Amino acid sequence: MNESMLKAIIVEGDAQRTVEQAEALGRNLARQLSTSQIRSIFGTVRRIEMSWPEAPADEAERHLAEQARRELLLLKPKMAYQAKRERGQGVKALTDVLSDAIDLVEGERQRFQHFVDFFEATLAYHKAHGGN
Repeated sequence: MNESMLKAIIVEGDAQRTVEQAEALGRNLARQLSTSQIRSIFGTVRRIEMSWPEAPADEAERHLAEQARRELLLLKPKMAYQAKRERGQGVKALTDVLSDAIDLVEGERQRFQHFVDFFEATLAYHKAHGGN
């Protein structure tokens, strides 16, 4: 996926492109990796989402937001390790896209939500196109 398409999805929150690109990626990944390989990463993203306050109002919430940003950034080396450990190119293809998307989040909660939406749609299309 090219950088301008990813920017439209993560930075601008373009729903149409999110759906189109998630379907293309999900269809491609359905033949290359299992749902459990995606779910391990997605589970971490969901946990981050639940801990990241929408609009931090006090010092405690700002600390939680900073912790969530940190955990999101640290997801990149975890994904790289998983991609290297797994056979085949599926995890690497997913990791490449998600790592670039994480870079575009830049610690902004709204962009992170666009990232979650894209990842969730990709997982749904992966399953819809026969991913195990």
